[in-house]
Amino acid sequence: MSPAGDEARVPVLDVRDVHRTHGSGPAAVHALRGVSLTVHAGELVAVMGPSGSGKSTLLALAGGLDGPTAGDVHVEGQRLGGLDRRRLAQLRRRRIGYIFQDLNLLGSLTAVENVALPLELDGAGVRRARRLALDALAEVGLPELGDRFPDQLSGGQQQRVAIARALVGERRLVLADEPTGALDSQTGEAVLHLLRRRVDAGAAGVLVTHEARHAAWADRVVFLRDGVLVDSTAPLGDVEQLLTGSGR
Repeated sequence: MSPAGDEARVPVLDVRDVHRTHGSGPAAVHALRGVSLTVHAGELVAVMGPSGSGKSTLLALAGGLDGPTAGDVHVEGQRLGGLDRRRLAQLRRRRIGYIFQDLNLLGSLTAVENVALPLELDGAGVRRARRLALDALAEVGLPELGDRFPDQLSGGQQQRVAIARALVGERRLVLADEPTGALDSQTGEAVLHLLRRRVDAGAAGVLVTHEARHAAWADRVVFLRDGVLVDSTAPLGDVEQLLTGSGR
């Protein structure tokens, strides 16, 4: 899907020369070193790289869950570093959907309550939040399981609930951290299809993955190594070389 008009000029996600350092002195860990990335509406970008390359750190910065040591992150033109805690939380609830690797479902809430939670926290009425949550569960193929608790669902069903929570409402940026890691291949493909469908409907998406077959769902693939963006245009056939550094 090709963005048009104003959406083509203003990316949904704009990461500008971002650095992230943990600690200081000789023990400092440089998780990201001058990374820049833009993602437009209707575009799915896959982020690949070896363990410890900075993939999850980049996703956390894009979602406002962490802040950069230097550089800026903009979501729909808003600089995250310029927002106070209340406005940042509001932006995350309304515009950013985050699919966590470990799901982060609340065991004491039903599936529909888990999905409705960000809407209720944002002030939506209980009835409206439940209706939108049920719609989101239907979108991920679980219309009849809304009243079940997470421990009554399979791993694949729990993942779909987490995706419904990330997609509910008007989320413009969807961030997915290895969303298929614990799933069988068939369920994993279904998850990627859902993410692709939401992006094709006008959202921007960032997918962290170590699987080339999953990255093939993306419009563009970027590669991180040692906190540095080493390539953003190479064909998927060069994945192994880029991840290991061989031939460089």
